[in-house]
Amino acid sequence: MIPRYSRPEMVAIWDPANKFKIWFEIEAYACDAQAKLGVIPESAAKAVWERGNKPYTPERIARIDEIEAVTKHDVIAFTTELAEHIGDDARFVHQGMTSSDVLDTCLAVQMVQAADLLLKDMDALLAALKTRAMEHKLTVCMGRSHGIHAEPVTMGLKFAGFHAEFQRGRERLLRARENIATCAISGAVGTFANIDPFVEEYVAEKLGLKPEPLSTQVIPRDRHAEYFAAMGVVASSIERAATEIRHLQRTEVREAEEFFSKGQKGSSAMPHKRNPVLTENLTGLARIVRSAVVPALENVALWHERDISHSSVERMIGPDATITLDFALARLTNVIANLVLYPDAIDRNLNQMGGLVFSQRVLLALTQAGVSREDSYRLVQRNAMKVWEGQGDLLSILKQDDEVTARIPVPQLTELFDLGYHTKHVDTIFRRVFGEA
Repeated sequence: MIPRYSRPEMVAIWDPANKFKIWFEIEAYACDAQAKLGVIPESAAKAVWERGNKPYTPERIARIDEIEAVTKHDVIAFTTELAEHIGDDARFVHQGMTSSDVLDTCLAVQMVQAADLLLKDMDALLAALKTRAMEHKLTVCMGRSHGIHAEPVTMGLKFAGFHAEFQRGRERLLRARENIATCAISGAVGTFANIDPFVEEYVAEKLGLKPEPLSTQVIPRDRHAEYFAAMGVVASSIERAATEIRHLQRTEVREAEEFFSKGQKGSSAMPHKRNPVLTENLTGLARIVRSAVVPALENVALWHERDISHSSVERMIGPDATITLDFALARLTNVIANLVLYPDAIDRNLNQMGGLVFSQRVLLALTQAGVSREDSYRLVQRNAMKVWEGQGDLLSILKQDDEVTARIPVPQLTELFDLGYHTKHVDTIFRRVFGEA
C-alpha cells in the first residue's frame, strides 16, 4: 500500500523483518520439538536459538534477497542465510518440513496480528458511535426512504444503527480470526511421513495457534476466504456510513458536516467549498478492501494437494486489504467523533413538507375510527397531494375536509401531529443495541 493510506503498526506486520522473524520462530520451535522427540540433538536446537535469533536488519534481508536471486526460492534463501549464522548445526533446521509449513503458518500468524489490530480499530469506532448515539438520542430528524422524506427518526438512531452493524462486523471478524489461527507443519502432501505430528502441535502452542486438522501441504483456503470476506463486509459498512454522511452534507440538506479545520481548503478553484472529502475517500477505500474478496474466494480451489496459484494473490491482498481497512476504520472513527451537526437545518428539513410526515398516523386514526383502509388512504392522499402542490400544510387542509373531521374531531386531529409519537420507543431500541438506554 502507498504511505498515504497506511499506518505504521499495520505496515510493520507485513514488513520483511517481521515475516522473517516469524519464519525463524517456526523453524526454531520445530527444532525444539524435534529435539524433544530425539530426532535431532538438543545442542543443535539450542544452537539455532543462540546463533540464529538475531534481528532481521536491512543487511540480513538484503543477503536473503541476494541468495534468492540465485536460488529462485524464498524459503531456501532464508534457510541458507540462517545457516551462515548457525554453522554446522543448521543441517537440522527444516527437518521433514516443506516450504508451505513455514509460509502458511507464518501467514496465519500475520493475519492474526492484523485481525487483532482491526478489532482494536473497531472497538474505537464502536465507542465513538455509542458516544454520538447517546448524545443525539432524541435529536429528531427527517427519515428518508428512496431519498424522499418519510417519517421522523433521530440522529441517535442513525448512529446506533451503525453501531449495531459494526458490532456484527466485529463478531464476523473475530470468528474469522479464530478460524485463520491454524498451524500446518505436516510435511510434503500433508501426511506427516517425515515429521511427527507432535512438532506441529508444539509449534502451534508456542505461536498461539491451533493445529490444522488436515492440511494437504497447505492450510485450506476456505479459512482465508472467510477472513477476507469478513473484511469486505466491514468495508461495505464503512461505505454505508460514509454515504449517509455525504448525503447529509449536501448543500440542500446540510444537517451534518465533516469537521473543517482552520487553514483547510476545499477547492483549488472555489474558495467557498467545504467538501466531504474524508467520506468520499472512505467510499473509495472500501472498494479496495472488497476487491480482495473475489480473489480470496478463487484461491480456495487449488490443484490436488497444493499449487501456488494462491501465493501471488495473497502476497498482495494480505497487506493491501488489512492496511487499507486499518486506515479506513481509523479515519471513520475520526469523522464520527468530530462530525458537526446543524440543529437549525435538521429542524428546517423536518418541517419542510408541511406536516406530510404525519400522514400515516392520520391514516391509522381513520381506520381506528371505522373507515376502511382503502378509503382512509384515499382521504389522506388527496389532501397530501395538495400539500405537494403548495396549497398549505397538511393539518390545515385536513381540518377543512369534512369527510375527515366527521371521523376525527379537530382537537384529536391536531394531537396526531406530535413528534413525540415517533420517539416513544427510542429507549427500547437503544436497550437492544447497547444494553442500556
